[in-house]
Amino acid sequence: MDDMNENDRLDQVENGTRWTLKESDRAGEGTDLAAILEAWHAATVRLEQTHEALQAEVRRLTAELEKKNRELARKDRLADLGRMAAHIAHELRNSLVPVSLYVSLLKRRVTNAECVEIIEKIEQAVQGAQSVLNDILQFAADREVQETLFELKPWLTNITKEIELQAVSQKVLVKVEVPELLLAWADRDLLRRAIINLLLNALDAMPGGGEVTVRAAAAGRDLVISVADTGPGLSEEALQHAFEPFFTTKANGTGLGLAIVEHLIQLHGGTITVQNGTHGGAVFQIHLPNRCVIPTQMGRQAA
Repeated sequence: MDDMNENDRLDQVENGTRWTLKESDRAGEGTDLAAILEAWHAATVRLEQTHEALQAEVRRLTAELEKKNRELARKDRLADLGRMAAHIAHELRNSLVPVSLYVSLLKRRVTNAECVEIIEKIEQAVQGAQSVLNDILQFAADREVQETLFELKPWLTNITKEIELQAVSQKVLVKVEVPELLLAWADRDLLRRAIINLLLNALDAMPGGGEVTVRAAAAGRDLVISVADTGPGLSEEALQHAFEPFFTTKANGTGLGLAIVEHLIQLHGGTITVQNGTHGGAVFQIHLPNRCVIPTQMGRQAA
């Protein structure tokens, strides 16, 4: 009897152990299932986030592609317009040469004061027409850039002297802020015409006086030139269309001045932007990639 009881006890112990193991297996299976479900949920969340990020990137790339397509279409239209305008301007300018000559001869022969006044008005109109045609030809010109290495500070200072008389008459102070020994690798003549146009544009914006500041600085190997004035600044419409050909806010403007500036900068592989200054006025900024040379860089290259 004692042996039976002992055997029964052993069976009970074994059965209890088996039951305990089964319960443990079930608990382990439950833990594993919870971990799998948690991992599945985390993967689903990551997939949703990745999907949203991809959608946002597709929208960004689509918008960028549409912008580039619009810019390309604009450049194609401008190229066609430039070729057509250049042909028309060339023919008209040739036709104005004899007109200008005959008006000049007529002015010499006429002595009546009233007639002389009329002839002078004709002469001014012809000169205005020639100026417009020259702007169109300059805008349409596609000449190659003739690069030279030159120091910026004296070059910019000399450019400002070209508008000095007009600036003084308008009570406009012109300042040049350029580091010493900063060199540029660019076409002196083309870049000069761009800066002159920006300076004249600034003077037009300040008939009652003000201040124009020309700055230049190195941004790595890039050259940054800015022309800032203290005028009234530009409207939102003018900021958006400032560089479009024939867009102008001036009564007697051709709308080609800033378009010519942009064209000259693009010939250098650069860009130009405009914004209103934080304290008023307009700021035009030219960015020319790989056009800046600092003497220390030249020394390192030679070494």
